[in-house]
Amino acid sequence: MSDLSEETLAKIHESLASELLTRIQEGTATPTDLNVARQMLKDNNITVSAESSSPLINIAEDLPYDDSEDKIISVGG
Repeated sequence: MSDLSEETLAKIHESLASELLTRIQEGTATPTDLNVARQMLKDNNITVSAESSSPLINIAEDLPYDDSEDKIISVGG
């Protein structure tokens, strides 16, 4: 392991999250930024449940799933 302290690593993590959030909110995030944010959320087991008015529902409804497949998950309430 490296010589970095847990406090230093926490500061790096917080700074990265803050910078990604700023870029996303400002609309300047690149596809790479969005992928880094997605992976960061996944790596930290951060999940969200979509509400019926959530943009997540719109994304889910627009995905090109074949209704005959068993892999479709209901995201609406």
